[in-house]
Amino acid sequence: MVCHICGGETAVINSRPQVRSNGVWRRRRCILCDTVFSTSETIDYTKSIVVRPRTTKQLEPFSRDRLFLSLHKSLGHRNSALTDAAGLCATITTKSIARAHNGVLDADTIMQVTVVALSRFDSLAAQHYQAMHKI
Repeated sequence: MVCHICGGETAVINSRPQVRSNGVWRRRRCILCDTVFSTSETIDYTKSIVVRPRTTKQLEPFSRDRLFLSLHKSLGHRNSALTDAAGLCATITTKSIARAHNGVLDADTIMQVTVVALSRFDSLAAQHYQAMHKI
C-alpha cells in the first residue's frame, strides 16, 4: 500500500483480525515520511456474491450499502441508529452469506435473516422493516 501523504511505500507495524466484520485492521507507517495511519481490509462481496431478487430473474451484485440503508431507515427512531445499523449490517451480512449456494443468495433469505436479527434487537424496527419490504 502507498502512503496517502507522499505516495511512498508503507510497512505494516500492527495487524489484528476483526472477527465480527471478517476483516483485518492494520496500522501502517510510511517508509519515506514516517506518517502513521490505519487501514481496514474487508471482503468485497459485490465481486463474489450475487442476489436473486424476488421480482426479476436477473441477478444483482450483493450490496452491503443497500442493506445498511434499509437498516438505518428501520432504526431511524433510535438515537444510535447509525452505529446500530452498522453492527447489525455486519451480523446480517455474515449470516446471509453463509446461506449462499454457489455464490447466489436469494433476496428472501436476506430479508428473513434481517427480520430475525431486528426482532431480537428492536421489535419496532423489525415491524418497520417488514412493512417496507412486504414480507
